[in-house]
Amino acid sequence: MSSFLDYIHEVFEPFGPVTTRPMFGGHSIFHDGLTFALVDEDILYLKADAKSIHLFEDKNLPRFTFEMKGKLGSMNYYQAPDEMFEDPENALYWATIAFEAALRAKAKKKPKKKPSPKKGI
Repeated sequence: MSSFLDYIHEVFEPFGPVTTRPMFGGHSIFHDGLTFALVDEDILYLKADAKSIHLFEDKNLPRFTFEMKGKLGSMNYYQAPDEMFEDPENALYWATIAFEAALRAKAKKKPKKKPSPKKGI
């Protein structure tokens, strides 16, 4: 684990325990089983959605982008503001915003249907 990932655990301490998992050259950050943040090249990105995106855009924070097969893609994650690293209360605030976006995204997903049992004749 990189020293930056170790530091991320400290940053999120006011929010609660987080786990990390490698993902496409970066790392996903999880809390209670949900991905709410990413780390790529030692930059922290937080999950955003329609309800929270303006908070990131108002601060001119860049969106997470990546290149795949020669094309530029993006995800609904934005670079974490510097103030998040300077104050535990700010870390808690921004982590909560990102986690709430992850919760809303999970709620929007339709549950997978289980096959109905076959009835005998």
